[in-house]
Order: sequence, then structure tokens, then C-alpha cells
Amino acid sequence: MDLFLQQVLNGLTLGGVYSLVALGLTLVYGIMAVPNFAHGAFYMVGAFAAFFLTTRLGLNYWVGMAAAAACVAALAVLAERLVFHPLRNASGLSPMIAAIGLMLFLQAAAQVLWGTDFHRMAPPWSGVVEFSGVIAPIQRLLIIGGAFGLVLALQLFLHHTVAGSTILAVAQNREGAALMGIDPRKVGMATFAISGALAAVAAALYAPINLIYPAMGQLVILKAFVIIILGGMGSVPGAIAGGLIIGLAESFGAFYVSPDYQDLIAFVLLVAILSLRPQGLFAREVRAS
Repeated sequence: MDLFLQQVLNGLTLGGVYSLVALGLTLVYGIMAVPNFAHGAFYMVGAFAAFFLTTRLGLNYWVGMAAAAACVAALAVLAERLVFHPLRNASGLSPMIAAIGLMLFLQAAAQVLWGTDFHRMAPPWSGVVEFSGVIAPIQRLLIIGGAFGLVLALQLFLHHTVAGSTILAVAQNREGAALMGIDPRKVGMATFAISGALAAVAAALYAPINLIYPAMGQLVILKAFVIIILGGMGSVPGAIAGGLIIGLAESFGAFYVSPDYQDLIAFVLLVAILSLRPQGLFAREVRAS
């Protein structure tokens, strides 16, 4: 039972990080109806920004995290204005290719600024908490609390504020929302800012127990796409549920099967679930485009 609960803790840690990344990705998809492959690069930039602000400039961990979130939010808005907005009405694969190009550009920029070496960020608090035989590092508890606290805050924002309701309205029907006086351009900028901030916070939370390097966002974005496909493209509850499913599956799979297959488990699970429910767990129609 102790080993089982230990894997639940590890799975919740991974699931919290994956849910934050997938939430930002699914919000952008709901507004633009374009898979943003550059979202993994935003995650990477958030990790490097938090590392630089806390390690090189000596800022407090929480201040550095907030500053990194603000920086990546600004970067995401700039990307929306310069890359995605001009291509909103483009046909074919142009927006997707532009997103891949932006991802490669940000990775190359990170290599120029920080090199190709691996970096590690010190945790704000060291030590562990032991409860009923389960050993929980404090940083993992911070990840779980911070990630799911943000998930709850985002849900409250989307469903109980005017700004959140406008985002949901544009995601459901862009033209109809515009006829009701909502500016889709401003909503798109706000959505990209939120998605960038979520990716940066996820990276800053996970960085103390993970390595930081320019290509760190590639595997994360692949798993985020698996998550939003599992949950249903454009579904916020689906992104949360999918993140938890993948996180727990990877944790138990790595322990009971082999750590060598941990990254493969998400894709095997994707095939298994879509064979039973091709539309995803919480699918809904996306009408943004």
C-alpha cells in the first residue's frame, strides 16, 4: 500500500504539470483552431527565465516564477500578433508550419543564450514529509498544490468572470461573439497570455526536480497533444482529466513495468482510448475557425 500511494503521489506530480501545459494548449486551440506546436517552446522559455531570474539575479523563487510567467505571457502575445494572427485566415498547413518554425527559432535562441548544457534550479525548500510510510518531497507537494490550485483558479475565472465568459464565447462561435460586441482580437491576445503564463508556471514548478535544457519542451508538447486528444480537442475538463490519466499511467507504468517505457505509455494509452472513443473523453465541437 505504501508503494501504491507513493506512485499516486508521483502520478499527481506529473499530472499537475501536464494539466497546466495542456490547459494552455487547449485554450489556444479553442480560440484559433490551430495546434500550437510552439507551446512546448514557451514551456522551455519559462524554465530558463525562472532559472536565470532566481540563480543569476538572485530573486526569490516565487518572485522569479511570477516574473517568468509575465515574460512568457508577453512573448506569447507577441507571437500571436506577429505569427498567428496574420495567418488566421490562411488555408492549408501554413499556421502549423509557422508554429513549428517559431518553436525551432525559440530553441535556437535558447541555445545561443544558455548553451546546450543541462541546468538545474535549486528548490525553494528542501526536505521531505513522511506520512503513513509515504515519503513526499516538499517540492512535489508544492507542484501538486500549485498546479491544481491554478487549475481551480482558471476554472473559476472562465466560468465566473466576464473576461472568462468572453473567452468561452469566442471559442464556441467566433463570428457570433463578434456580433455580440466581443473583440476576438483582444480575446486571442488574452488567451495566448494565459497559455504562456500557465506553461511558464508549470516549468518553474517542475524545474527543481527536472533538468533544464533547450529541447526540454519537445516531449512535453507531444504529451500535451496526447492529453488534449484524449480529453477532446478544445475541452478544458478534458485537458485536466487527460493530464491526470497520463500522469498516473506513467507513474504506475514506470514502477510496475519499466522506466524505459515511461514515455511510451502515453501514446499506447492514446491508441487504446481512441479505439473505444474516437472523439475523446470530453469532446465538443470547435467552431472558432
